[in-house]
Amino acid sequence: MSNSEKLKNFLTQEIIPDLEEAIDEMFAFIEKAKMASIADKEELQELQEMHAECKEIVVEIEAGEMNDQEAGDILSEFVEMKTADDE
Repeated sequence: MSNSEKLKNFLTQEIIPDLEEAIDEMFAFIEKAKMASIADKEELQELQEMHAECKEIVVEIEAGEMNDQEAGDILSEFVEMKTADDE
């Protein structure tokens, strides 16, 4: 399996669903609190931007616009981030 395929699978099966869950939780928190702090809004915006970037990477992979080396580098970064979050 190429790095591009591994990255696509990791994004679609791990990262994107996790981001969607975090975004949903943030929306629910803000709605429940009826007020959002600036920090909450910034966190939500960061989550939404990362979600959009991940989806864009998947599109690039599907279009063949990303080489395998670049995909491998990005995959390593995401695995490191995911591992740090799980600890």
